[in-house]
Amino acid sequence: MVDPKVFRTYDIRAIVPELVDEESVYFGKVGDADAFQAPLEPSGVREIGKGLAQLFGEKLVAIGRDTRLSSPAWADALAEGLMSQGVDVLDIGLTTTDMVYYISGKRNIPGVQITASHCTKELNGMKMVRAGAHVIGKDAGMEELRDMVVKGAFTDAPRPGTRTTENILDEYIDHLMQFVDVSKIKPFRIIADAGNGVGGVVAEALLARFPQISLTPMYFEPDGRFPNHEANPFEVENIHELIERVPAEGADFGVAWDGDADRVYFLDETGWFIPGDFVTTLVARYFLEREPGAAIVYDIRSSWAVRDWVIRLGGRPITERVGHSYIKRTMRRENAIFGGEVSGHYYFRDHYYADNGYIPLLAILQMLSSSGISLKQLVASLGDYYLSGEINSTVADTMAVIERLAERYKDAEISYLDGITVFYPDWHFNVRPSANDPVVRLNLEAKSQEMMEQKRDEVLAIIRG
Repeated sequence: MVDPKVFRTYDIRAIVPELVDEESVYFGKVGDADAFQAPLEPSGVREIGKGLAQLFGEKLVAIGRDTRLSSPAWADALAEGLMSQGVDVLDIGLTTTDMVYYISGKRNIPGVQITASHCTKELNGMKMVRAGAHVIGKDAGMEELRDMVVKGAFTDAPRPGTRTTENILDEYIDHLMQFVDVSKIKPFRIIADAGNGVGGVVAEALLARFPQISLTPMYFEPDGRFPNHEANPFEVENIHELIERVPAEGADFGVAWDGDADRVYFLDETGWFIPGDFVTTLVARYFLEREPGAAIVYDIRSSWAVRDWVIRLGGRPITERVGHSYIKRTMRRENAIFGGEVSGHYYFRDHYYADNGYIPLLAILQMLSSSGISLKQLVASLGDYYLSGEINSTVADTMAVIERLAERYKDAEISYLDGITVFYPDWHFNVRPSANDPVVRLNLEAKSQEMMEQKRDEVLAIIRG
């Protein structure tokens, strides 16, 4: 029996029971209805494979996996479920999530990545796309898949499918190279932290194409125990070593990926963590130079810098709610060339409208080379924008929080696209419930540092009331 709670808004995610130890937040909670995640055994993964065979309705499905200790067994179980329904499996082995998106788009086949992204070692999951890298998520097949798997009425095909393996790394690197002109890239020194996820595998192969780049790798060895730090660079404590090493070793900038490398983060030469919406703005500038007038999609939490620069460069700014399934669908509908989220997800039309953790790196290398200035100066060229960063608050009643905020700021322009977003001429904020955690998240921006701090504290007081 598969617990329906493993089917989430954007993906499947679950506890791997045998990996829960005394240090885990899930210790003693496996199987508990109040646990953050439900458990999932390989037998359940096999049933999900059967359900995906029915949902996809295709003859061939690609499977990739990250470095987690449970990923090989999950990949085997998923393949068994698919093959039991007569589906052939293309096993592409140890891959980043964006490699699965690539192969799905390039060969027009469905794909599944076994991964729990940035989460701790005792979790695993799946990110799934239909042929052409069309996402499966809430209101896009996830509920249908959940109901089929929970019901579990599958009949094995008279002839099982086959499983073949293929290494697509070189092909994938060739795909990435279309986004940059190697001959115009100047020498740089980069320190990169892959957190023992799969990101280092691609980063090493990609940057080997740039002999002028000096790469200092950190934790590029795939290790699903994540022995050095969690594979979540969005949390500063996980990249404190990178923050220290970049200025100490005179690097031009630092870069870090999460566990499956579909998110990427940048530090300037001083070790300052560059907010995701500023990276979105820079990459939007890069692509608007390549295609003037193009549409750019960004999430509703983002700094006004994104909107301002897209308009300034003659592009078409489009706001969307948070989440890759929403961003991707809007990009397809609008034929947007690029999309970005505060969380470090960046999406590209020419990468089958999917997220990618390496194209932003190539764009920044190209911008630094052409401008002749440092990354700190490049970010400063955006102008003055003062951000709170994302601040989490645990609350008893999410809707009550939203109602209090709506009442307090009823004289403002208000949007309920995703949680509540409040707009004033000189400041704005978004408060939204997390799709994954029992918290609400605040992002606030103002026209001055003083105002940002004052309004941040004011809104937090209302949230935490």
